[in-house]
Amino acid sequence: MKRLLTVGLLTMILISSLAYGQKGGWPAQVKVISSKANETVKASGDLAEGSLMEDLSWASNSSNACFPATQNEKFRGNHVLYATTIPPRSILTVTLKPDAADANMSLYGYMQGNNSFDLVPNLPRCITCEADHKWDRPWKGKVQTSERKIAFQNPTMNTYNIVIGVSAPKGTTSGKYTVEIHTQS
Repeated sequence: MKRLLTVGLLTMILISSLAYGQKGGWPAQVKVISSKANETVKASGDLAEGSLMEDLSWASNSSNACFPATQNEKFRGNHVLYATTIPPRSILTVTLKPDAADANMSLYGYMQGNNSFDLVPNLPRCITCEADHKWDRPWKGKVQTSERKIAFQNPTMNTYNIVIGVSAPKGTTSGKYTVEIHTQS
């Protein structure tokens, strides 16, 4: 009887792991970038590779709090999604550098558990979400360029998934850029 229970339990674990392998992981439209401790990894991209996202309600939802709905217009262009991981006890900084110095692009990213693969706009919740976009007005003593930057801190001993989104205002469906991911461990 004990052996039958053990075989049954192992069979269930195998079936659930196979099912997870089919469902888990990132969909084809997400570009995966492997972060490396104490290094900067770069990926080139173009907004033309992305798609429009009509529903931005996920961003102002209190479970995500990425950016307020008043800023939605800055994210109405194409979205290109990337995924990476943040290792334990690390700071991960994402920098968006458009090829054109006058480009108006926006950057956002969110952290979720290492077994979570939720993508916007179907993001029920996340651990933290950050965004950077063109300012509405000048800030005293600061100059804004086309570069955008967000950062995540992981003080725990766990690894987390990070999803990064590059977008732009309505009507912007193309524009080349580089995403740089620096991990300080």
